[in-house]
Amino acid sequence: MSSLCHSTKPFVASMKTKSPVFRFLPVVFALACLTGCETTKTNISTQDDHGRTVTVSTFAGGGNRNYDDGGTSPASPVRFDEPYDVAIDKAGNLYVADRDNHLIHKITPTGEVSTLAGSGYGYADGVGEAAKFNRPRGIVIDAAGNLYVADTGNYRIRKVTPQGEVSTLAGSTEGFADGPGISAKFNEPYGIAIDAVGNLYVADRDNHRIRKVTPKGEVSTLAGSTRGFADGPGISAQFYNPSGIAVDSAGNLYVADSGNHRIRKLTSKGEVSTLAGSVSGRADGPGISAQFNEPFGIAVDRAGNLYVADSGNSRIRKITPRGEVSTLAGSASGHADGTGCAVQFSRPRGVAIDAAGNLYVADAGSDLIRKIVFGQESKKRGKTATVSILAGNAGGNHGNSNGVGGAAQFDEPSGIAIDVAGNLYVADYDNNIIRKVTPQGEVSTLAGNGSRGNDDGIGNNAQFAGPYGITIDAAGNLYVADHRGHRIRKVTSKGEVSTLAGGIPGLADGIGNAAQFHGPRGIAIDAAGNLYVADFGSHRIRKITPNGEVSTLAGNGIAGHADDTGGIAQFDEPYDIAIDATGNLYVADLDNYRIRKITPKGEVSTLAGSARGFADGVGSAAQFSYPRGIAIDATGNLYVTDEGRVRKVTPKGEVSTLPGRTDGDGCAEQSGEYHGIAIDAAGTLYVVDKGNHRINKIVFE
Repeated sequence: MSSLCHSTKPFVASMKTKSPVFRFLPVVFALACLTGCETTKTNISTQDDHGRTVTVSTFAGGGNRNYDDGGTSPASPVRFDEPYDVAIDKAGNLYVADRDNHLIHKITPTGEVSTLAGSGYGYADGVGEAAKFNRPRGIVIDAAGNLYVADTGNYRIRKVTPQGEVSTLAGSTEGFADGPGISAKFNEPYGIAIDAVGNLYVADRDNHRIRKVTPKGEVSTLAGSTRGFADGPGISAQFYNPSGIAVDSAGNLYVADSGNHRIRKLTSKGEVSTLAGSVSGRADGPGISAQFNEPFGIAVDRAGNLYVADSGNSRIRKITPRGEVSTLAGSASGHADGTGCAVQFSRPRGVAIDAAGNLYVADAGSDLIRKIVFGQESKKRGKTATVSILAGNAGGNHGNSNGVGGAAQFDEPSGIAIDVAGNLYVADYDNNIIRKVTPQGEVSTLAGNGSRGNDDGIGNNAQFAGPYGITIDAAGNLYVADHRGHRIRKVTSKGEVSTLAGGIPGLADGIGNAAQFHGPRGIAIDAAGNLYVADFGSHRIRKITPNGEVSTLAGNGIAGHADDTGGIAQFDEPYDIAIDATGNLYVADLDNYRIRKITPKGEVSTLAGSARGFADGVGSAAQFSYPRGIAIDATGNLYVTDEGRVRKVTPKGEVSTLPGRTDGDGCAEQSGEYHGIAIDAAGTLYVVDKGNHRINKIVFE
């Protein structure tokens, strides 16, 4: 629907690490609100804080759960079953706690997988296959190469030598008891970490405590008591199912407190505080303004940065020593390698960092070990996107209330346009009204009384029938594609509504009400005042002169896909339309999953897209899933709303996915439904989130 924006690249968040042997995991963000609703800010960098591209690949695993070492060939289809945690030694060998196979695996730097210890479900000390584990989860390694395993189902801490000899260091039956060796008791130990002198620290999940195990096997309780949430010293503090744990060079512990959705800090003196997180959700930001969803694994680098497996959000998060939370990788739940928003994890649990700063992730839901590497540093830094709700209820409740920010309500808003003063105009589809939103987020009703109908008139004397598309001319007049009324309406700046063309559904060209439309949706205007309409139901692009004369510019009325001239070309439910400075039109062709270009002579071509899907790329290599809204900036870049995504299309047809989704991470969720989009002169995007009944604002800095 219109105007100007800066270019951006697919997001990658920040990471600084030089640490060899620690561990970590994934993540999320959420929306920021303005006046009248909850505020949670999202800061999304298109590169990490060194200007490096973050690339995720599959390092090991076939993705089909079961047990198979795959022989000695790294190309063999190695299979894991819920790999839960990883650790890495000085030589770069990776060790995996393969939970549901009850095994400990070794993976060489070349990807060769073997079983170091375990043979199946049970409990037995011994060498190699003679040993047995029961759902091992946490794993850590000491300077001598010995592994320590949180053997969850056996309620024990096990030691595995480099030769695969397994012994029990501490623990026995389920319960809670401090003491030496097997007199101690744990209740589902999960995470495990080790300090410089060999002390182990265990996240004793179902006891809601943090335990310490000396090299001799003496177990004590550092912090925690009953289930709950409380900061404070020692046993006065409370945790709720702590799952991951890491220790820094100063001896401070960091705990992924899964049930509380927080990251806690435990000093060497036993003082517990909350470093980041609050309620369950997805939001980046400082300290308690950030949100996590069942964080599991956690690791710390030499600079004191933490990396968190935000398991419920399927993302990897970073926390600076000051508590600033950002997202490193991940978007929707699934399995996809690549960069930026294309990356997907499925319940990632554990992570390790090698000497080169590469990350290895135990992606439990995908039964894979994933690797994250960083490209060369760039002097050019990516932009940060701050996403906020400008207007509409943060809870997604619909209604018709006017007010400021979150006090206002919409009901399936669809189209959006912006004037030179920065005021937004919204076609509020199911409320059958046209709304005005000031730059401060104050919402008022410009025209329409809420009753569905076709009456012209001033302000609330007028009626609309499913207003969808909206555009604005240089004088401040609005033009509305009234979808259910099959009309094009004009609304002056004073709210006076008149019908420019159309009336009954049909295909006829002509002047004024002699012309017919069939469910028009998108609308755009050129410098001469000509309107262009995406006539959804007739599969045509229509032109309306300032005098109200309607003609067909392109499309033969038959749903299909054909590039050609004028009436020979075909569209399939064209949804929205934008125009550039030279008069070229761009159409979001919904059921063709393509972006089409129409020259002033009516020549139709496909700029980007092919079959339905989601893929960035150039031209037909790119894929869209129901493109609906479209806008254009001063340099000719297009911005397309694609389900819950905002996609950018360059004049050469190169498609990328932008930061800026209401989940806060700038990556597309498969839920929600973005429709209209507008861009102001400063490059700020305004996106209509129809399914959540609100208007989102995305600022790039």
